[in-house]
Parts: sequence; C-alpha cells; structure tokens
Amino acid sequence: MGTDPAGTAEVHPVQPTRKAEIMAFLTLAVLIWPVVAVGIVGGYGFLIWMLQVVLGPPGPPR
Repeated sequence: MGTDPAGTAEVHPVQPTRKAEIMAFLTLAVLIWPVVAVGIVGGYGFLIWMLQVVLGPPGPPR
C-alpha cells in the first residue's frame, strides 16, 4: 500500500496555477455569466408575457 500504514502522512491539495485561475476567470466572465444573464432576463420577460396573456395588459380596465 505505502510506507505509512497509519495514514498520518499530510495531504497537500493541488494549488492552482496563475494561468489556471486566469482561464477559470475568463471562462466565467466571457462564457458562463453572459449566458446566465440572458437566461434570467429572458425568463423574466417570458414570465411577464405569460402573465399578460392570462391577466390582460396593465392599465385601467376599459
């Protein structure tokens, strides 16, 4: 198995490099957040549209 049968060896997590952090930031900033923003705005617009279909347009009744 290993040279440490008691399992007392320290575990060192992998440290991300600066390049990996920049690539993760660019992926979030350029790809993911714009898609999320368009989805939220589009979903809100669709919700308002469907409410107006069911309840009628806003404004005083005729």
